[in-house]
Amino acid sequence: MKEPIYLDYNATTPTDPEVTKAMAPFLADDFGNPASQGHSFGWKASYAVEKARKQLAALIGADAKQIVWTSGATESNNMVILGRTWADTFEGKKPHLITTQVEHKCILEAFTQAEKFGAEVTVLPVDSDGRVQPDTLKAAIKPNTVLASFILVNNEIGSINPIKELSAICHEHNILVHTDAAQAVGKIEIDVNDMGIDLMSMSGHKMYGPKGIGALFVKNPKVKLVPLIVGGQQESGLRSGTLNVPGIVGFGKAAELASDHLTEESERLTQLRTLLLDELNRCGCQYKINGSMQHRVAGNISLCFGDIGTDLLTLKLQGIAVSSSSACSSGSVTGSYVLSSLGLSPTEARSTIRIGIGRFTQREDILAAAKIIAAAFGPDDLSQQDQNA
Repeated sequence: MKEPIYLDYNATTPTDPEVTKAMAPFLADDFGNPASQGHSFGWKASYAVEKARKQLAALIGADAKQIVWTSGATESNNMVILGRTWADTFEGKKPHLITTQVEHKCILEAFTQAEKFGAEVTVLPVDSDGRVQPDTLKAAIKPNTVLASFILVNNEIGSINPIKELSAICHEHNILVHTDAAQAVGKIEIDVNDMGIDLMSMSGHKMYGPKGIGALFVKNPKVKLVPLIVGGQQESGLRSGTLNVPGIVGFGKAAELASDHLTEESERLTQLRTLLLDELNRCGCQYKINGSMQHRVAGNISLCFGDIGTDLLTLKLQGIAVSSSSACSSGSVTGSYVLSSLGLSPTEARSTIRIGIGRFTQREDILAAAKIIAAAFGPDDLSQQDQNA
């Protein structure tokens, strides 16, 4: 059977061959534990870990010592939200935390847990483009607000939050700023200092690295975070456990590759996205774009096709691999909460596909995908829907 055209790069990315090549020695002969500093096996592993730390730090404008290795963005997000909550609640305080209604599911679930531990949580609405408005943030701040978490690039609609402006508002009130940048790192220019970011979660498999590896940028080593995992005091005590050396090496190489090609790749993906929309328009395909086109990551497009529903949508689009929403919640029967936040009805949310274009997507893939989509939702298909209504 012929493989479908892969257009789900927001769910996960293929591991770049250069990344696989860099990891290979550490899955074989170079198996040392970086904590073993009494022999060459440990030294080699430790050197590789620190090299990767520098590679990732360089991509985001940070210092290597500000990078903490984790198992993925989900763990990093939980470290920040629960770790900061516990730092206050263990002292008998009631911290106030701020987030938004369009965060990744792991963020929202972590805030739900924070409430159970005694925190007060405010969930901000977003505008029709899925972005936080500064005035909305200002109105939510309280004297006991200690942390605000905003997704940098939305995982469903690709919208980019005005993080620099939001950070400035928070810092006027001594509020820590955290951002889930799993969908942003390696795709847009990031300078954590210029953007005013205090804590930032990252994921390897969203940027052509391996799965099971992530990182947390921590600007100030004295930040009040109670660790989720305790043990051998690895990663300055913030995240204990033997380091995943092959994964870390792969993440570092992925960061290096992203840094080398970020601008040209963003331009290429923008051109491919434009080509897709042009082809759909040429064929008379009827759709609605969800989210902002002006403030959007290059490789993402979210399209709503009326009110046909998920089952028919999936049936019609055999031949291309896309998601109906976030890969972590695509089985929901109620439709995407992110799209609902933009004002889409449940049926419209279930009639939406998220197309993710990436490094290995070629012009021929886009033309073939456009042909499949146009055949499914072009004028002839829509007329048939009307007759069957």
